Amino acid sequence: MNFASDNWAGASDAVMAALARHNAGPAPAYGSDPLTVSMTERFSELFEREVAVYFVGTGTAANSLSLAAYGKPGGVIFCHQDSHIQVDECGCPEFMTSGGKLVGVPGEGGKMTPGGLREKMSAFPDGVVHHGQVAAVSLTQATESGTVYSLAEIEAIKSEAAARNVPLHMDGARFANALVSLSVTPAEMTWKTGVDVLSFGATKNGCWCAEAVVFFDLETAKGFEYFRKRGGHLFSKSRFVAAQFDGYFENNAWLETARHANAMASKLEVGIQSAGGRFPWPVQANELFPVIKRSQFGELKEVGAHLYDWPSSGLPESERPSDDEVMVRMVASFATTEAEVEEFLAQLKG
Repeated sequence: MNFASDNWAGASDAVMAALARHNAGPAPAYGSDPLTVSMTERFSELFEREVAVYFVGTGTAANSLSLAAYGKPGGVIFCHQDSHIQVDECGCPEFMTSGGKLVGVPGEGGKMTPGGLREKMSAFPDGVVHHGQVAAVSLTQATESGTVYSLAEIEAIKSEAAARNVPLHMDGARFANALVSLSVTPAEMTWKTGVDVLSFGATKNGCWCAEAVVFFDLETAKGFEYFRKRGGHLFSKSRFVAAQFDGYFENNAWLETARHANAMASKLEVGIQSAGGRFPWPVQANELFPVIKRSQFGELKEVGAHLYDWPSSGLPESERPSDDEVMVRMVASFATTEAEVEEFLAQLKG
């Protein structure tokens, strides 16, 4: 019963088959191979416009290098206070941006609000050398709380970024899970709502090691290849990253794996609620954060369930766990089976 992380899952059959399929024979190195070129074109088809695509190996690299492209001296980047770039990337965004400052914006359920963002940005007025320069806004889709920004919410955040003439970055580590949750197109969830640069994540949804930085402004992308090389993410055998994307996109496998993960999370949500658990915010993708009895948590761990005790300090007072409760994080993946879900729920109810 593995609900610790979608990073624990292996690669999907489609991705592994593509890796094997593209393994034979030589191919030019450093991204000049025909497969990498064709996958770049595939991204443009996917987003319904010409885009600039750069493969990298990790989501941290994608986020940090994306933000570095828009860096400026004294630059300040605004993100949710619980976002991955703020909490889980070991200072890499600051390092890659040559000392950029991250400012956390509060908001329930992992989402920034336009008003909260505006207030935080107001502390850094243009032209005041002592406070630094507003450089970028970054939002996470789906969020670190498993919620999903609606298109209108993305547009509202973009409006605040545009008011200060800075770009909007989307951390799409769970891009596919958010996409199928909203039932929209990749174009609708990105550049059509004002996103300037995207960290396109695939590793959590069935790839072995495949992330991409996608620029919707080709002019801004010029020179990014040097950021990537300096950051150590220019693959000599780029065809193997491209091969993963080939299998990922083939027959819309990436959307099916995301739908499955979301469906397993929804099934867990219903079952946990029926067993007396509660949720501080809705389950909208493949992560869920139930509040359950502390005794249940201990018993689940004893029978082999993998899940995490999660900090609840950011919750409103009325939603926080009582002394005999705990909030946990659970993540469903493309590899989660209905049998695992049913076993977990049976153990929880037992």
